Amino acid sequence: MTSNAAHASSSDAVAFADRIGELLACMRSAEAELGALLVEIEQRGVMELFGYRSAARLLEHLGDVPKPAAERLVRRARSLNPGRNLDGTPIPALAPATGAAARTGRLSNPMIDVITGVLAEVPCEHRDSAEANLLTFAAEAGHKQVAALGARILAHLVPDGAEPDDTEPVIPPRELFLRRKRSGVWELNGRFDDETGTRASALLDALAERRTSDDGPDHRTLPQRYGDAFSDALNLALNSPDLPMQAGERAHVMVAVSLQDLKTGVGQATLGDTGQMTAAEARVHACDAMIIPAVLGDKSEPLNLGRLRRLISAGLRRALFLRDRGCAFPGCHRPPRHCQGHHIQHWADGGPTDLTNLVLMCAHHHRLLHRSGWEVRIAADGLPEFLPPVFIDRRRKPRRNNLHEPLPFAA
Repeated sequence: MTSNAAHASSSDAVAFADRIGELLACMRSAEAELGALLVEIEQRGVMELFGYRSAARLLEHLGDVPKPAAERLVRRARSLNPGRNLDGTPIPALAPATGAAARTGRLSNPMIDVITGVLAEVPCEHRDSAEANLLTFAAEAGHKQVAALGARILAHLVPDGAEPDDTEPVIPPRELFLRRKRSGVWELNGRFDDETGTRASALLDALAERRTSDDGPDHRTLPQRYGDAFSDALNLALNSPDLPMQAGERAHVMVAVSLQDLKTGVGQATLGDTGQMTAAEARVHACDAMIIPAVLGDKSEPLNLGRLRRLISAGLRRALFLRDRGCAFPGCHRPPRHCQGHHIQHWADGGPTDLTNLVLMCAHHHRLLHRSGWEVRIAADGLPEFLPPVFIDRRRKPRRNNLHEPLPFAA
């Protein structure tokens, strides 16, 4: 490469880097301004202004921002901007100088989080000087280096760390994660306190004993026997008379399959909220379970209750489960068991308790519908659709939820 070409390449790199810096500064400055605006909206009353219970929820809908990201942005903004208590008294910002620097676009979000995280642990009388030191270092270092400086500051100012709170009872460490993969396989992992782990081990050991039969010895591996034991434990729990109610019924798994597929054993059935199984497997389950037909009401369960009842019957609830497949609000993943039936025209105002006047909604979106500008209606094809408030879409173009698994047969 000639010297001229090398010089041109170097100049291009500098120009590109400068432009990236300019754009990053614009983005960071705009986000800081957005955060300050959301804090102001919170102080004036997001419920009174928009009908939403929090500024994060408002941002989630206005900007199509994922809920965790919206909540992080609002939390960060509260640290950088002054607020007010319920009685109107002012709340000083945790890091006002950092907030001013953020509005110029000089600080990344990780840098802001490092600085505010340190300042939250620094005693109030040393907070201003600690913030000044951190910001000075941030002008020439990355957030990891600033975090190291923050750790040294805390080691000097708070050598013993935060004073432990002995007044709160110790909560046993219990966590469980259950995730469905696209292949239809579910993955389970978790961590438990010693007592819970010991009880679980005793239960699974009892259910995982080798089975002898006329077919010969049991060749299952230990993990396979534990997997079958866990499935047996779930069956025991589901059949327990002490199992809590969900949405007005005992917990159960609904299998939806067309009558033709059930007869022939060919085709697919929907298992629960998201799963799939073959129609042949559904035939097997049908031998040991009450079948809920796809054409609901077959068992003399009235779907159109008219003015006789406000509460939704078990048969009508199943019809809602099958039609809406979960919360019908656009973008909501909540399954049917987490939802409740909402009267589109309120029952007290003459609205009937039937499928044409009901929609399945989770508790959060049910409340949102009652207090904001969102409206719901049943479209010509019999499915629910939602009209957003004017402040979200001036045209109020109808929206639907397309996240739930469709049924394996036409409605």
